[in-house]
Amino acid sequence: MAIKFLSEEWAGAVTAALNSNDAFQQQAQGRTVKVQQVVTTPQESKFYFRLEDGQAEVGVGELPEAEATLIQDYDTAAALMKNELNATAAYMSGKLKIQGDLMKLMQLQSLFATLPQAIKGIDVEY
Repeated sequence: MAIKFLSEEWAGAVTAALNSNDAFQQQAQGRTVKVQQVVTTPQESKFYFRLEDGQAEVGVGELPEAEATLIQDYDTAAALMKNELNATAAYMSGKLKIQGDLMKLMQLQSLFATLPQAIKGIDVEY
């Protein structure tokens, strides 16, 4: 049964998938980042990605002290998660807005590149 995108169940499944993926774990070692995601349509919803001591957490809601905030509409968020669009292209085309520490996000590109492969086994309803 498919898990609804941006639900608590989705966040838990993504967290579990990331923390059990070898490629993600290799890139995550010794890295820390806190990223807030804001999806603006159809109604605003928020989720976050936190990485501390090699352990990822994806959750629904606000993340205090986020180092960067990524703002996108629902279709862009879904395309990014499905690996139909990459973040650089989304940013360059204006579909993804970034507030905060862009340099840190750029330094973590190799980590973010492992995400689509790590979560591809999750059956998500978009």
